[in-house]
Amino acid sequence: MPVQFKGRIKLPLDLEGESRDYAHAAFGTPVVNAKLAAIFQELASNEVELIPVEVDSHAGPYFILNALRTFPCIDTEASSEVAYWREEDGIPEKVGKLFSISGMRIDPSKVGDAKVFRPSEWKGSLIVSEDIKDAMERAGITGAKFEAVTGPPTFDPVRRAETKKRAELWHQARHARAAVWQGLGTLSDDLYIPPVVGGPWPGERQNWIAIGRPDGHMLIVTDGLSDPFNDILDRPTAGFGLELAIETPEPLGEVWKSWPVHLLERVAYEVAEFEKLRVSLSNGTLSMEVDGVGMPETLITPEGRVAVLIGMETDALPSRFTLPGGEVRLLTVKALMPAELKWLLRQGRSAAAELIRRFHAAGESYLSRSWRQPVVS
Repeated sequence: MPVQFKGRIKLPLDLEGESRDYAHAAFGTPVVNAKLAAIFQELASNEVELIPVEVDSHAGPYFILNALRTFPCIDTEASSEVAYWREEDGIPEKVGKLFSISGMRIDPSKVGDAKVFRPSEWKGSLIVSEDIKDAMERAGITGAKFEAVTGPPTFDPVRRAETKKRAELWHQARHARAAVWQGLGTLSDDLYIPPVVGGPWPGERQNWIAIGRPDGHMLIVTDGLSDPFNDILDRPTAGFGLELAIETPEPLGEVWKSWPVHLLERVAYEVAEFEKLRVSLSNGTLSMEVDGVGMPETLITPEGRVAVLIGMETDALPSRFTLPGGEVRLLTVKALMPAELKWLLRQGRSAAAELIRRFHAAGESYLSRSWRQPVVS
């Protein structure tokens, strides 16, 4: 629908780079330059609104491209993969609506002669007609990428069935873990940490959850090391059978940019990548080092590393919980001071138990801080 703004809109620029004719601002908002705006003005003037905007450090002119029409037109049967919001997702108003879609196909009979629109079921997608696409390509428009939404389906029925089963197993594990996390404190959209697709995690999806604790601490947990393995579809599995947790009493600002999150990411990657580490963890605590880039200077060793102790027990967190695929251990990650790592390496294998005893004696427990007095000399 058309919108009215008082005054001029100014968009910040987060990253300098080559200027393009088409780009996205926050929330997938299309921003176009005068060259591309002219094409839409010529071919679909009644279907778009061009809202003038300023872009930091660029002369312009630039416009927000606002599509003015929506249609309920997605053909879910012809689309490759679709998933829907469920009751257990905890957002009642979204139940039954699309959660994700790939290989989208639309029913052209439901959009008439429209040249620019968004599907009402999935408004994040901007659909344009073939003649607009051709005009953009003839003009050498940069920044835009096209994907066909009409034509024969391209999905493999066997693969589609496998994907559906994989999603069901993943949802079971996700919701069982969510119940555990919700029992540990407050989950909020303000604490969102962006996930990463790919990597050595069992479900090839790296996810983290930030939880505000009742005492004001911040708890960060991995949320996927116990995902079902992608290649096992005949039964639920619990991945590596563990998740990691780091808790700090320190204020963190933007949680997803904070040092505990980055530290947990690096530790989790090592644990997921190397089976030898997971075997060692099954036998008790484990100390290890990760890259110290971007970490607080007080935690960085002379070699540029940061050390942690994994598996220190505490009554403040559950040590185990159960998923449909089996039992999962929740292992704490405690940041060590460089002096403590040096002492550990000097003392040898049995030193971890003594170090833990000293932590308890000093009232430090499993919490991680960017600075504190070492418990060894």
